[in-house]
Amino acid sequence: MVQSYKKKHQLQDHYNTIIIGSGMGALSTAALLSKQGQKVLLLERHYTPGGFTHVFKRKGYEWDVGIHYIGEMQRESSLMKKLFDYITESQLEWADMGEVYDRIIIGDQHYDFVKGVTNFKAKLISYFPEEENAINQYISLVFEAIKKGRSYYISKALPPFLNKLIGGFLKRPFYKLSDKTTYDVLRSLTSNERLIKVLTGQYGDYGLPPKQSSFAMHATVARHYFDGGSFPIGGSSQIVATIDPVIEKAGGTILVSAAVKEVLIDNNTAVGVRMENGNEIRADKVVSNAGIITTYNQLLPYNIVEKHRLRKQLKKITPSVAHASLYIGLNGSPEELQLPKTNFWVYPEHKDHDSCVEDYLKDLDNPLPVAYLSFPSAKDPDWSNRYPGKSTIDVITLVPYDTFELWEDTRWKKRGEDYEAKKEYFAQRLLEVVYKHLPQVKCKVDCYELSTPLTTKHFTNYHKGEIYGLDHSPERFRQDFLKPKTPIKNFYLTGQDIVTCGVGGALFSGVLTATAMTGKNIMKSVLNS
Repeated sequence: MVQSYKKKHQLQDHYNTIIIGSGMGALSTAALLSKQGQKVLLLERHYTPGGFTHVFKRKGYEWDVGIHYIGEMQRESSLMKKLFDYITESQLEWADMGEVYDRIIIGDQHYDFVKGVTNFKAKLISYFPEEENAINQYISLVFEAIKKGRSYYISKALPPFLNKLIGGFLKRPFYKLSDKTTYDVLRSLTSNERLIKVLTGQYGDYGLPPKQSSFAMHATVARHYFDGGSFPIGGSSQIVATIDPVIEKAGGTILVSAAVKEVLIDNNTAVGVRMENGNEIRADKVVSNAGIITTYNQLLPYNIVEKHRLRKQLKKITPSVAHASLYIGLNGSPEELQLPKTNFWVYPEHKDHDSCVEDYLKDLDNPLPVAYLSFPSAKDPDWSNRYPGKSTIDVITLVPYDTFELWEDTRWKKRGEDYEAKKEYFAQRLLEVVYKHLPQVKCKVDCYELSTPLTTKHFTNYHKGEIYGLDHSPERFRQDFLKPKTPIKNFYLTGQDIVTCGVGGALFSGVLTATAMTGKNIMKSVLNS
């Protein structure tokens, strides 16, 4: 079936809602509004929709750029599973990654994260038998943070008068844990630095090492995967493919190669958008999924930004880390190459995570502070039907934006020899990590391509090529303006900036935004479906 965004469209004169962008937050918001009978137009500046959920194809291979694994999909009672089923009408299917979802590799030792809370706890205790009490306390605190977070996030969708009345009451319990760094919480439980390094081995999933990240963010990621990891069958492009018909059914459209220049504001009310080609499209309401920094700096009229002192808000937040991704294509099936479904998190033997990052940022020739290896072709049971005799590996590491800033005014794929040479330097370093842990693939590499922070900027329009929107520091969770409603009437925000990073955070941002826009209990509709 041809997706509607691949067809030519006759645009309507008017829509109920226009959404800028087509990432997970936009897709979730659009599907939920469509389920409420709204006609929604999503405007995507690039040639393919999906944001970090899109795939790209090159030289007979396909790579998922942002979806590496999703938690909570094997537990039917999970809110996330119910939400995905609701917005895709249960058309999106998931493959279980198996017992071990993450392997934390420190030097020559490894520690497996296994699915199921009881199993996870027992496995950790087998590695650190003298730390049983600390491990039990840690698990309890993770669940406590999640429980207290529910009221905090509900407060973001409240009307202003209700938020003033009960917002503080809803948020206060959450702050007791979100105000603390991950390291401070764990250090209060144990003095075993090796255990702390292992427990925080997924910090790459939210970008900040333990002494900088909020424990609330760490707890969100840890809990998200306690029940194991899953991968969309058919690849992450199936997310757009299964949500698009829901939007189209209600008369909505995903339009690609459709860059928005500015939100149209009349009397402090959003009334539509002006496209880069000069066309204007009208709507009752407008939502931005472009990230709060891009939205306020680029998409709103200057006088509106000044009127509401929105740049003052931006001074209170920091963009998240930038990264490089190496996409590898291999000759041989995942079975022939013995590729695992388990993700590998590879760390240096010595020093804690924060020190490793600090050393690396001082001199990029120092050991990589983290290398994340994902094997999407092994995770997707449909892969070999589409690409027989081939496999893929993704490898990700931290790379500061300023490493490639010299070329920020050049065009994608035409940045010059020096740029390519710098890319090759990082590519070879990441290939070394792959060969060390999977020596059997060394002679099977058919092609590889490195994406840099400039690539991320090109495709997501994030100012500094950031991968997770905003930093998930303790201060971030104190910013009350990170919510769907803005000071501009009928103009809203969605996406990972108003909840947390990743697919899960962006997915739930749709619930908050749709709730704030409609005044309806959207989650109740999801649970009753």
